[in-house]
Amino acid sequence: MINCRKETVKLLNRTFAQDAYSNILLDNVFAENEISAQDRKFITTLYYGVVERKITLDYIISFYSTKGINKLDTTILNILRTGLYQIKYMDSVPDNAAVNESVKLARNFRLASASGFVNAVLRRFIRDGAQFKEPSDVREKMSVMYSVDTKIADLICKGYGEKFTEIFLARSLEKTPVYLRRNSIMCDEDAFIKGMGNIKVTPENNIPMCYRADSGNLLYTDSFKKGYFHVQDISSQFSCMALAPKPGETVLDMCAAPGGKTFTIAQLMNGTGVVHAFDIHSHRVKLIEDGAKRLGLENIKATVGDASVHNSEYDGADKILCDVPCSGIGVIRKKPEIRYKTPDDFKELPCLQYKILENASKYLKPGGELVYSTCTLNRSENDDVIDRFLKENEDFEGVPFLQDYGEPFGGYKVTLGSDSFNSDGFFISKIRRKR
Repeated sequence: MINCRKETVKLLNRTFAQDAYSNILLDNVFAENEISAQDRKFITTLYYGVVERKITLDYIISFYSTKGINKLDTTILNILRTGLYQIKYMDSVPDNAAVNESVKLARNFRLASASGFVNAVLRRFIRDGAQFKEPSDVREKMSVMYSVDTKIADLICKGYGEKFTEIFLARSLEKTPVYLRRNSIMCDEDAFIKGMGNIKVTPENNIPMCYRADSGNLLYTDSFKKGYFHVQDISSQFSCMALAPKPGETVLDMCAAPGGKTFTIAQLMNGTGVVHAFDIHSHRVKLIEDGAKRLGLENIKATVGDASVHNSEYDGADKILCDVPCSGIGVIRKKPEIRYKTPDDFKELPCLQYKILENASKYLKPGGELVYSTCTLNRSENDDVIDRFLKENEDFEGVPFLQDYGEPFGGYKVTLGSDSFNSDGFFISKIRRKR
């Protein structure tokens, strides 16, 4: 029988030591062990919770520990993090159970000498009502309350203001909504809803074919097996809608894997024309091919290709989606490791992004349109890239899009993340080749 708390601490030790992706490590543990559904849920909640709230938890530990964070044994530190998370954020776990199990863990890891220390820190926190004093500095407060590096909080604030940042960061700690894109080529709404079984789906914000799904295993539904939908965030759907591909056109998706945008583009074209979807890695190209096959989208041609290197075979495209590699700040609620990055970790990205955009633009025919997008909130990767391109390429102009949806749409670029759509943080810009 697996010890859920011990397995979680072992996972955390590896996650923070290896700077590894949490979802991959967790999937490996589940694949290698027989774990009940209840235990999987507990491990998942505790593990992701600690990864997501690490800065907050460490701030609390620093108040109650007689030793500095950096001087604590890694395993003891992660035992404290899991104990505090259960006390502060898991109502299903009684405080005494959280403390007692944490003390047992220290002994289980053969660190019995630290068991009294673990007990003392956790019980002091409980005696204070499981509350802590917030920092007075605005940026530090954002960092602690929303568990994000101060430099990331500062970057978003400088780019978009404190109000935007507060809304976005607060939302990043909420349960991530799951949005689906119905495949209108394969089904109508009635068939789609019927095929979802016990999973409730609700049409979202008057966005055609977009639905919000309640919890449940989507992969087991008849609708998934029959190709009636694919999972895609609202922001990502907006980027495809901004591109507005028409039936019969030739469209390029420059950085396509795993294929969500490619699939929506192909559906907007009613399965006609052709969507050339590129990725630099063959195994990711296969993800696109498999998804297209499940969804019955025969107008997709997935190919290994480097988005930064020109291939004249594809010249003369009608539309191009250029969803470039980025720092991912806009999706921290899905990828919590990004919370602990700093701007230095992705300072080289704008050069690559500009190179991809510049190459992509060469494929467009006169009058053709291109959408540049990222899932980040960093003006250096967003506005600065597209504005530099327009300044250096007089043959191109900005094109307003999705005006019918009101604010924040209406211009040739938009930043999502604090709007009413509850989307990821996302940047979209549309340009046209004049001649």
